[in-house]
Amino acid sequence: MDIEWQDTVMRLGAATAAGVAIGLNRDLQGKPIGMRTLALVSLGAASVTCAALQIDILGTNADALSRVVQGVIQGIMAGISFIGAGAILRDHDRQSVSGLTTAATVWISAALGIACGLGAWVVVALSTAIALFVLLAIGWVEKLGLRQPDDEVKKRVAAEQDEERNLKYKPEK
Repeated sequence: MDIEWQDTVMRLGAATAAGVAIGLNRDLQGKPIGMRTLALVSLGAASVTCAALQIDILGTNADALSRVVQGVIQGIMAGISFIGAGAILRDHDRQSVSGLTTAATVWISAALGIACGLGAWVVVALSTAIALFVLLAIGWVEKLGLRQPDDEVKKRVAAEQDEERNLKYKPEK
């Protein structure tokens, strides 16, 4: 499958724009991963996808092309998951996890890049719109206090941790 250079420019540009759109939300929230990072994630995923589609020898063998594209998609999504995992922080003492939404934005940016690379424009448009809705509207709903942790659960966890520490530390007399 040979992609014309104008189509390649459009696919790579759309991937970059999708990453910037998702990243803008993260920048406005003061998160460490923002427009530049997510634009590059999406562009990278689209670049690899477009490159796979342009391997001349695969154009004559649909089965080989299918296997290569599947492998590219699997490789991108598995690899990008490690980058996303690096954004996740767990605080054992406070029983909290942060960075999950940021990790998810890395993942969706890669997926959008793949969709752009494949020229799946309806998927790109709908996925970008839905992702922005989730980040903006649902994030706003969460800030209204609908997802506040139960103070009693936090107190119980803290008491259990204090008891556990006291059992581990026994000063010598």
